[in-house]
This record gives sequence, structure tokens and C-alpha cells, in this order.
Amino acid sequence: MSNLDSRHRTTAALTRRGFLGASGAVALGALISACGGDGGGTNDSAGGAWSFTDDRGEKIDLKARPQRVVGYVAAAAALYDFGVDEQLVGVFGPTKLKDGSPDPQAGDLPVDRLEIIGNAFGEFNIEKYAALRPELLVSNMFLEDELFYVPPESADKVYALAPSAAIAAGAVPLPKPIERTAALAAALGADVKSQQVTAAKERFEKAAEAVRTAAGGSGLKVLAASASPDLFYASSPDKNTDLIYLKELGVDLVVPDKLDQNGYFENLSWENAGKYKADVILLDSRTQALQPKDLGGKPTWKDLPAVKAGQVVPWQPEPRFSYAGCAPILEAFAEALRSAKKTG
Repeated sequence: MSNLDSRHRTTAALTRRGFLGASGAVALGALISACGGDGGGTNDSAGGAWSFTDDRGEKIDLKARPQRVVGYVAAAAALYDFGVDEQLVGVFGPTKLKDGSPDPQAGDLPVDRLEIIGNAFGEFNIEKYAALRPELLVSNMFLEDELFYVPPESADKVYALAPSAAIAAGAVPLPKPIERTAALAAALGADVKSQQVTAAKERFEKAAEAVRTAAGGSGLKVLAASASPDLFYASSPDKNTDLIYLKELGVDLVVPDKLDQNGYFENLSWENAGKYKADVILLDSRTQALQPKDLGGKPTWKDLPAVKAGQVVPWQPEPRFSYAGCAPILEAFAEALRSAKKTG
């Protein structure tokens, strides 16, 4: 099996387990450094040439600013938060729940007016995509050179239909993908210095300081994890963009000692779910992961000190990378830390 095939299979496996949010791409930090932090975008509001250099280091050159943008749902939601609206015509990835309501990853997107060309991993309707006459495809990038939720087996056909832009979303601290999404939004013509965006940024920065204050001297040990029917995944705080940032803010995160071959997380059988002692558990809250209500039949889950103490906090391993999307997450975590107690 080639390295590329191996990586594709790893991507699929991680996503189906509901924990790809734990996966950072090798050398993404270097890629961002190579691209620079200035956004790499130019545009002419009068309709002139448009360009943007994405986090693969690839420069997109178009005759005019894209007016028909299709995006991975979380990336599209983040662009929407920064003011990109009418240009968004389609999305893919977890967009609607079974009852038809928006998936949390859709944020404030007007999902009913957008064409959904795939609502789950492996779903990407190329015919629907082509019919949208896309001028730009946007997605997050957790694995080097791979746009999230674009099926590897049909990627060449997808990329042939329109230029694509990748936002690096792994192995870098949380503010970086937010800044890069803002840069793309600005290149697309959004006013990223609007009162709404400015207020959201101030809220984000205030929430970050609240986490720093709550973490300082608390002595609390925090485990980030995801649950599936067969396995309990303990995440590495060196891969998830939000965990990297929480670590920078002083949160004491459990570091698993037997990570998978890619260094993203440790696979634990449910019998060994208590391997790491933690006062607080951040539990993957995405729709593909099991939630506390689903875990009543797992005795080892009920025996975990954090569970007994009622200190299990919903965790979004794959937040939408905007200040508006991430500020509430930091606020909720700061409150959880303030109210949590040592369990032993």
C-alpha cells in the first residue's frame, strides 16, 4: 500500500470513528509559515483580477472575484460569520440533522437556501456540484494537501471543476485558522473590520483570558476524548488546534503515552477507559460520536471520576474557525473550569 493510500485510509478511519478533529497534518505549521500570515489575497471590487494563496502554498489566480463559492460546512459557516453571504451557493459535510434542523457545525448558515451536495463523510455529489457552476471550493485541511470531506477517490474530478482553497486546521493554535479564514473572507470582499466582527473578536479575546484565569492554579487535569461503541479515544493535546490553544492558555491536558502511528490519539478499549485520571473530561459532542446519554451501558464510563463528579463538558474538536464560532466555546469551557473540583 502506498503512503498516499495509507493516508487516505487513515483519514477515512479517523472520520468514521468520529475523531478526525484530533488529526493535525504533518508540517502544516511549516506550510503556514511558507504562505505567510498576511492573507495572501488580492481583489478588485470593480471586477478586476483576484488572487489568494492558500495554506498549501498554492496561489489561485482568477480573472474576477469568485461569486459562486462551495464550501465544507464548517468552513462555509466561518466565512459566513466574517460576512461572506450571497457568494455561498453550496455546502458539503454535516449540514442537517435527521430531523431537518441545522447540524451544530453549520453555525448560522442559511442552510435552507444552500445546495447540500453531501451530508456525511464519503458523500459528495459531483453532478450537483458541477450544476452549481462553482468558481471556488473551500475546505479545512487536517491532513497535508487534502481538503476535508472531499472524497480522495473522486478528488481529481472535483478539483477539475473549480479552483480550491485550503485553510490549515491541524497542528496550529486556534487563532491561526481563524485569522486565515478572515483573510480569505476579506479577499472575497467581506468587511472583516465590521462592528459585528470586531465585537466577536473582542468577545473571543475576553473568553480566552477567562480560560487563562480559570486554569491558573486550579490544579485540574483535563482529558479530551471521543466515544464510539467499541473504543474510547484519548486525544493528544499537540494535534487539535483548540487543544493546542488551551494548553497555551495554561490548561493542564492529559498527554496519552501510546498514541496511534500518526500521533493523534490513543485507542483505549472500554475496559481501559480509566487509564488516565482526569478531573474534567472534554467529550466530543459531534453527531457522529456517542454522548453521555448513550454510555449508560458502559460500566467503566460510569466509574470515571469526572463522570461521577458531573464534570463532563461537551467538546467540539472541529469548531468553525471564526471569532463568533469559537468565543462561546471558550466561554463555556472557562465556566466549566471555574465550577469544577478536584476529584482526588
